[in-house]
Amino acid sequence: MTTVPMPADRPATEEQARAVQDALRGRVVLDEPGPPPGTGRVTGVDVAYDDERDLVAAAAVTLDAATLEVVAEATAVGRVSFPYVPGLLAFREIPTVLAALDSLSGPPGLVVCDGYGLAHPRRFGLASHLGVLTGLPTVGVAKNPFTFAYDDPARQRGSASPLLAGDEEVGRALRTRDAVKPVFVSVGHRVSLDNACAHTLALTPRYRLPETTRRADALCRRALQEATIRHSPTSRYPES
Repeated sequence: MTTVPMPADRPATEEQARAVQDALRGRVVLDEPGPPPGTGRVTGVDVAYDDERDLVAAAAVTLDAATLEVVAEATAVGRVSFPYVPGLLAFREIPTVLAALDSLSGPPGLVVCDGYGLAHPRRFGLASHLGVLTGLPTVGVAKNPFTFAYDDPARQRGSASPLLAGDEEVGRALRTRDAVKPVFVSVGHRVSLDNACAHTLALTPRYRLPETTRRADALCRRALQEATIRHSPTSRYPES
């Protein structure tokens, strides 16, 4: 587990954070298809918080895209570096997520975030932010549609409908299990929306959520529990 220092260049205000988003948003690449589904590696990233201790834990879990077997994993823990502000959540998560990705033993390939890319009020969610900073192809797969509108897809797995901001398609509601609530897929960086949906279906052979997300979620929760024990006043273990 990597311990992450507080970033020295973190935005101090909401205005500064929005200025960073504005500067980076123009670097999002939308005209690349991305890697073919079921090939190479695919990595899920997720975070967990302990608000009482001001801790955030991130996990990165890399799977073989063909077999969905785990080939690498890493975690990182740090202090929460930005307050909770809707639309600016990436600034709370990016430092530890980057540290977890950097600690992987091999290339991550496509990165799947438990969150949003273009399906974001400022069209620059965590998946886009992470993609621009790393140069990696990224996809956002969220559990809910944020504030965007959509028609319920048909009940069959693989059915989809546009996720809309007015007339703009910012993502898709995608049915990954028959008659089960859809997930909400959006482009992050260097992946087309069609390909992002295809990757999501390839990663959901049994459950509603991608295997990348399920495994990263479990790992970051374990990492947070271990970090909480180390930071407890009654712990026999010193803080790292």
